[in-house]
Amino acid sequence: MFGNGLSYSEQGAEAAPELVQEAAPTTTPSAPAAFGLFSSDTKKNEDLKQMLESSKDSAKLDAMKRIVGMIAKGKNASELFPAVVKNVASKNIEIKKLVYVYLMRYAEEQQDLALLSISTFQRALKDPNQLIRASALRVLSSIRVPIIVPIMMLAIKEASSDLSPYVRKNAAHAIQKLYSLDPEQKEMLIEVIEKLLKDRSTLVAGSVVMAFEEVCPDRIDLIHKNYRKLCNLLVDVEEWGQVVIIHMLTRYARTQFVSPWKNDEVVEEYSENNFYESDEEQKEKDRKVKNTYTMDPDHRLLLRNTKPLLQSRNAAVVMAVAQLYWHSAPKSEAGIVSKSLVRLLRSNREVQYIVLQNIATMSIQRKGMFEPYMKSFYVRSTDPTMIKTLKLEILTNLANEANISTLLREFQTYVKSQDKQFAAATIQAIGRCATNITEVTDTCLNGLVCLLSNRDEIVVAESVVVIKKLLQTQPAHHGEIIKHMAKLLDNITVPVARASILWLIGEYCERVPKIAPDVLRKTAKTFTNEDDLVKLQILNLGTKLYLTNSKQTKLLTQYVLNLGKYDQSYDIRDRTRFIRQLIVPNEKSGALSKYAKKIFLAQKPAPLLESPFKDRDHFQLGTLSHTLNSRATGYLELSDWPEVAPDPSVRNVDVAESAKEWTGILGKTKKEKPAEKFYSESEEEEDESASTGSSESESGSESEKEDKEEGSSDDSSGSSSSEASSDSESESKESAAKKTSRAAAENDSENIKRKAKGISKESSTSGSSDTESISSEESSSDSKSESDSKSDFESGKSRSPASSKKEEKPVQDRKVPNKQDVYLLDLDDFCPVTTPVAVPTAAVLSPSVTADLEGLSLSSSSVIDVTTQVSVPTKTHELLHRMSGKGLAAHYHFSRQPGIFGDRMVSVQVTVTNTTDQKIENIHIKEKKLPPGMRMHEFNPIEYLEPAGSITVSMGIDFCDSTQMASFQL
Repeated sequence: MFGNGLSYSEQGAEAAPELVQEAAPTTTPSAPAAFGLFSSDTKKNEDLKQMLESSKDSAKLDAMKRIVGMIAKGKNASELFPAVVKNVASKNIEIKKLVYVYLMRYAEEQQDLALLSISTFQRALKDPNQLIRASALRVLSSIRVPIIVPIMMLAIKEASSDLSPYVRKNAAHAIQKLYSLDPEQKEMLIEVIEKLLKDRSTLVAGSVVMAFEEVCPDRIDLIHKNYRKLCNLLVDVEEWGQVVIIHMLTRYARTQFVSPWKNDEVVEEYSENNFYESDEEQKEKDRKVKNTYTMDPDHRLLLRNTKPLLQSRNAAVVMAVAQLYWHSAPKSEAGIVSKSLVRLLRSNREVQYIVLQNIATMSIQRKGMFEPYMKSFYVRSTDPTMIKTLKLEILTNLANEANISTLLREFQTYVKSQDKQFAAATIQAIGRCATNITEVTDTCLNGLVCLLSNRDEIVVAESVVVIKKLLQTQPAHHGEIIKHMAKLLDNITVPVARASILWLIGEYCERVPKIAPDVLRKTAKTFTNEDDLVKLQILNLGTKLYLTNSKQTKLLTQYVLNLGKYDQSYDIRDRTRFIRQLIVPNEKSGALSKYAKKIFLAQKPAPLLESPFKDRDHFQLGTLSHTLNSRATGYLELSDWPEVAPDPSVRNVDVAESAKEWTGILGKTKKEKPAEKFYSESEEEEDESASTGSSESESGSESEKEDKEEGSSDDSSGSSSSEASSDSESESKESAAKKTSRAAAENDSENIKRKAKGISKESSTSGSSDTESISSEESSSDSKSESDSKSDFESGKSRSPASSKKEEKPVQDRKVPNKQDVYLLDLDDFCPVTTPVAVPTAAVLSPSVTADLEGLSLSSSSVIDVTTQVSVPTKTHELLHRMSGKGLAAHYHFSRQPGIFGDRMVSVQVTVTNTTDQKIENIHIKEKKLPPGMRMHEFNPIEYLEPAGSITVSMGIDFCDSTQMASFQL
């Protein structure tokens, strides 16, 4: 941990890597000591002590490097403690760092000596170097002496408000140490945890949540205000912090949201990529499915922000996300974790073992998740036994009518394995397949009977046990198999197998009336040499035959009972006495002897062959308790979903404080860089509020209430500044014709808007909105760089009045109470805008209006100067050459904008050009040749295209995640 920390130091950041490298060569012992048979390390440590007492810093530094090297190699350096502690007040920062590394390791063992230098540690807590402050706090919390609890408490409180996030992180680590030393400090520590939970640094987040889990895991109320922030910071937290936070948020989700499993078929509304959905489509769905369950936006936020972590290189993070989806995502979405879990099977065997255990539990309840990856669970010859048996378990869980023939062929190979334990497990797996899938029961039975002639005893014994269980399910058909097994009794020596055969013959003795008495005769001879398990079954067999066929077997049974009476095992003596009283009538025997037949020959229920992982799912996946299948100390139960969701407003954060912070920060930056006075005063203020919006949304860790304010301020600033820009634009253009065309466009815009609403909510028709695009958290997380989103926000300032009106409209359409509830960072309330290109279709725009709008495009240099638009270059591809299209040419490009035709549709802009000197009429898509699964949303037919004219239309294609081409005829 200290090694990581060194990277935050301003001075001597390179110390950590050198430290061990340099230590390695110098630790070689002196030659004479190396060859001395009984030589000790005393001489070697003597010279280190002298170096530490030297007046030169270089010698001390060298000694410390060697000592830390010794610790790194696992050697004991505790006897140097007094010599090292003397240097704790050294002026040299490098020496000081290494002394603290040493003290962290040995402060707990040598507490008395460490206490002597406690004043030095207290002074070091005020050191200007963050590393020294953090190290001093770590050493202080490592001295586990109750006397210094108040000093530690004070140090933790101070460190929790330190400017350096690294020191605050160490304060969070110290909280857990102090709590384990003195649990009575809990209330004061909770205050510190509450304060640190508000921290915006990703460095602190993981550590403070760990402290929260240790000290007060039941105080869910501390998480409410920080929930959204934690969700948004999650991607940037270090890996082990991610694991802790995800586990905590899983528990949080189970207490704060309603179950998404009640109406699972409905939840497909939120399919994986359903990010950009227009209001019209949403309303239609609401009409179709009048259903109570809609996912809480915060629940959705958690699932959306953890999904990218499935690609993490750390197996624990992937496992944590998998258990989160398993325990709290809709069942239709939980399937996305299967691919990531299968990827982890390429890791080392320890990781494989844990992952396979979790997959085994999952595959019992939801087979469909892992069926596509069945081949990944085939056993390799190099796998250790524990991995083999787990893979076998999963294959058995995945077995169904479709794949059973493949699996049985696979199992045939496994039975021949040299690993006997695995071969036995395979036979049990065949038995389970036979009971679960009735079509193959007979095939499996015949296969198992064939295995009875195997040379290997263990295979034969296991087969007998499994056949016994299978025969119990349908004994009437299988008299022959019982006879065959009775013949085998002479050769089989494994006690469990012998006992199973004897039990079968006893249970179904009426079906084999000739064979059963003979088997009893043979076993009575060898009774004294048998295993206890077999002796008990011989007694049972004798009893059952005595009750059904006493003429032939009366004397034999009495002989066996007499042998049992004097057996060495008290179990067998007790059983003998009990049976004798029950079946041999005499004057002492009570009323029970009348019911002996009913007791011994009652119908036994067939055993259920179940997976050993069947009842593990009540433990949280990925926990130690789940692995051990018993409750481990410190395990926190997952609560059941609440019937009614608690009030979601508790997660809203008060804006007041954060707004102050931000205005303060922005005020500073404004002073440093004075802007050019292009606008009037009021416009400048509005511009400032817009930039506030953009910078806040970029930070990505803001709460939703802040987002609401930003949303509204950003909207207003957008519309007003765009009016200004269009005014300045009109002034800069001298020609009257341009002005009239602009006026015409404004008059027409209301008309156009009404018509365009039919196509989609998002067609941008006004002039200056040509290059407008709204950045949202989703688009930036989905592979958009920050610079992208910045430019989007800047361009958002130059909006036309028409477009801003139109954007307000969908917001009002929502079920949101007022205009303030525009969540900029919220998926469900995301209001997408189309491509920069207008979408003129014959039905909507007449050619004259189109020409007017084209005249209003952002070609004016003054507008570009104001907005500083950063355009993303688009690569255009040829769709139809003018030669093959008889004068009609078509080009296309991917607009990289939210799809307006559906959540899975990719938006494609097609530019059609008429290169002939005649008018071309009725341009439309005629014949589509699409691969299976692919869908296309056609553009509206273009009525006519003037000579040398061109028009751009939008269409949507769902490529269904394939790389195949979509072919169609124009």
